[in-house]
Amino acid sequence: MRIALVTDYYLPTLGGVQTAVRALAEGLASAGHEVTVFCPRDPAPSASPAAGSAERSGDGAREPGHGPHEPEVVALPVSPVFRPDGYPFAWSPRRVRETLRREFARRGIEVMHTHSEMFAALSAIRVAHELGLPVVHTMHGRIDVYTANVLPLPAVTTVLLALLHSRHVSHAGLRVSSGTAYTRTRLARRMWRLMLAQSRASTQVIVPSSHFARKLRDCGVTTPVTVLSNGLEPSALASPLLASPAVRSVPVDGPLRLIWVGRLSPEKRPTVLVRAAHAFGPGVEVDVYGDGIARAAVTREAAGAPVRLHGAVSRADVLVAMADAHVLVSSSLDFDNQPMVMLEAIASGLPVLFCDPDLAEVVPPGGGFETPTPDAAGLVAAVARLRAEPALIEAASAAMLAARSRAAQPVTAVEAVYAAALSSPSSLPADPSLPADPSGRSGSATRDPGSSRGPR
Repeated sequence: MRIALVTDYYLPTLGGVQTAVRALAEGLASAGHEVTVFCPRDPAPSASPAAGSAERSGDGAREPGHGPHEPEVVALPVSPVFRPDGYPFAWSPRRVRETLRREFARRGIEVMHTHSEMFAALSAIRVAHELGLPVVHTMHGRIDVYTANVLPLPAVTTVLLALLHSRHVSHAGLRVSSGTAYTRTRLARRMWRLMLAQSRASTQVIVPSSHFARKLRDCGVTTPVTVLSNGLEPSALASPLLASPAVRSVPVDGPLRLIWVGRLSPEKRPTVLVRAAHAFGPGVEVDVYGDGIARAAVTREAAGAPVRLHGAVSRADVLVAMADAHVLVSSSLDFDNQPMVMLEAIASGLPVLFCDPDLAEVVPPGGGFETPTPDAAGLVAAVARLRAEPALIEAASAAMLAARSRAAQPVTAVEAVYAAALSSPSSLPADPSLPADPSGRSGSATRDPGSSRGPR
């Protein structure tokens, strides 16, 4: 199959979506598919070792990957001034569509798989509809929570975002009830309509967790939804950093080492951990890896606590730090879908201490600890228990290593979703330039159902 993976976030910037897309690309390529990643990239090539492929410019330039299963990456044009949360921003929509249209046709793309809800993905949906290609969309996260915490003046900017989104994907006829905790505010309902619209414009939807899939269905998603875990790429699992992890044990006279990895952003709640660290007492060390808009708040909160702030580092550095830690802490609540760092923890045998009950489905049985309450006091209580009973950590680490296969990329299951999209009559979406019909689609397109190809 010739597959386009389109995302608004990719390497060398760091994050869960970037890691997930990179892992999927390598997994599919290893299975014999032709995979191309399309994403906004800065014109200057990156020197980051995590970058994989480098682009020469931001307007369709491309360079093959360096390893045997490194995906080719096509750089989409970006805004020279607007960088939300520090990420390159695909712009203008017209230039992005021109690049995608040209490259999709040149490569004979058969399945288009989006991984975001911004303008790279939206432009790709329009082009896919024009060309009669099936659209698969992975819903990686709660953009209602993300936009409320990250965008400036979210009550205003989300209105603009929803308007721009609706110019690419119809929002017509979509209604979201205010009867749930996560749709109570007008801003939240606005973003849930956006997620519903993008799901409706897709042939198949993939969601990495059942708790998020339930919310989508409850809000009215009718497109087929498959709950399918993300996974790590084969090269990562076989690397020296993850190939032979050891069971964790805390030395009798040594410190309990906690690690936090992620974007320093309010929805990730890093300050909750740092605040708790003041009450951990002697014998506990906390290392925080990541950067973001909450860095100043985290730095202030960390003053006088046993916390080291390392800033943004490479994925390899994160894996080295995880190998030296005893417990990974996840402090987010009612935001994360399936944190990729938790899959890395499973692969490395690192137990997880988490605040969000929804994330229990990510952690293998016996492999982690849920805080008694999702606040700093809950973290303090959980850490005190682990400090008093270090054998719990060793048992949890062994449980993680026994479940290591859960961290692998589920390529066969993804292929099944692609096959369903290719064979579905509803995978013949419309040219959005035509008038929309009541279902929210906007015309008709045809595709030869015999054009799909399997692995080669």
